[in-house]
Amino acid sequence: MPTEGVGAPVEPVTGPADPASGPVGAVAEPADPGAARVEAWAAPAGSGAAPAGAVGGPADFSGAPVDRPAVPVGLRVVSGGSVPAPGSAPESVPESVPGGPTAVPADSGGEYGGPTAVTPVPGAVFARGWRMSLLAVVLVCSVVAAVRVGTTGIGWADLARVLGTRLGLDVEPLPPLLDSLVWDLRLPRVLTAALVGASLAVCGTVLQAVTRNALADPYLLGVSSGASAGAVTVVVLGVGASTLGVTGGALLGALLAFALLLALLRRTGPDSVRIVLTGVVVGQLLAAVTSLTLMAAADADTTRAVTHWLLGSMAPARWNTVVLCALVVPPGLAAAWCCANALDGLAFGADTAASLGIGVARTRTFLLVVTAALTAVAVATVGAVGFVGLIVPHGVRFLVGPLHRALLPCSALAGAVFLVWTDALARIAFAPREMPVGVITALIGVPLFLLVLRRRGEL
Repeated sequence: MPTEGVGAPVEPVTGPADPASGPVGAVAEPADPGAARVEAWAAPAGSGAAPAGAVGGPADFSGAPVDRPAVPVGLRVVSGGSVPAPGSAPESVPESVPGGPTAVPADSGGEYGGPTAVTPVPGAVFARGWRMSLLAVVLVCSVVAAVRVGTTGIGWADLARVLGTRLGLDVEPLPPLLDSLVWDLRLPRVLTAALVGASLAVCGTVLQAVTRNALADPYLLGVSSGASAGAVTVVVLGVGASTLGVTGGALLGALLAFALLLALLRRTGPDSVRIVLTGVVVGQLLAAVTSLTLMAAADADTTRAVTHWLLGSMAPARWNTVVLCALVVPPGLAAAWCCANALDGLAFGADTAASLGIGVARTRTFLLVVTAALTAVAVATVGAVGFVGLIVPHGVRFLVGPLHRALLPCSALAGAVFLVWTDALARIAFAPREMPVGVITALIGVPLFLLVLRRRGEL
């Protein structure tokens, strides 16, 4: 029988139980003995009461009927930790529960796929790890195979001889022209595509959680427009051409655009809606500057070259490009992954994140800086490659679930694989002419995005 008192735990009565959710009053035992022990609670309809430490709202536990009217059901921590009630001030709440993700409302899911499980299922964790390992193997195989793709055929033996020569092995070297083609052109290009694809996919994943906008992508902050304006200023007007170059000008323009965004957000703070609106304003302003510069001072050949660069191309990639990306992308990805628990909370909104002990403004600002740095380097090196940061996070979320501790690394691996192969297709689709890789990503990304939306029931 239920314990007396409003909001007291309710014992299950005889009847069929919902295997997905368990009976009302069921206790979820964590896999880690040190983790929080969570039980379902119920309160009489209309009372609005909840036990101390309870979080969450209505949920469907209809598999185990009770002798009361319809009741709101949630979760509360009964041992091993504490979670404050929504709206209350956080009191020494850890950002994550040992042995599992941060406790979250039972009814929270949302269109962004926020986490709904308090205790991780060992089988699900194993499945995510298996998929991550598979993606890593696919990435390595893709990098090796994509080096062979191009108008000039390169065999497996030729590739082995080039790598053996660089490693100092006793192998017969290739002719200088073929050796330079593989080592100086294709290999840096493929590695750059992998690093840029990983950074754009992770930026999209982070911004979709920070802004709670399913259409957020790395170019939401206006950074790509700033990079375009900087590159056009160098190419067309010649400002800083001898010292900065196109890459340096694009990088400087991207950083200045982000500085303008932060200045506009200084008074109001990094609210999710204001981030989107301010980013759109900054992007449109700098896009207008780019168009004005091209129309006023560029000739036909310069306009064509700049347009090709703006659509994204891996053709300029060399080893110095790989070094620049390697210095920025891995630390940026690691910084985003360290905020995985905070991103899980931000996916439910600022109020929920704050009730879980997350410093919302500080975390948002830090993640905006990380994504801006990653996007600036990507756009400065290869141009604005669209759709990677939009389609990859949604597809990976469909495969591995919403928890960012698994979603971020899987998105990085999937984004790298996606851009490696789209660049390979751009090299051979209209050979000997090379298409901008941004065109190929859009042609492939649009139907894939529609397919993901249809599978998720949103279309």
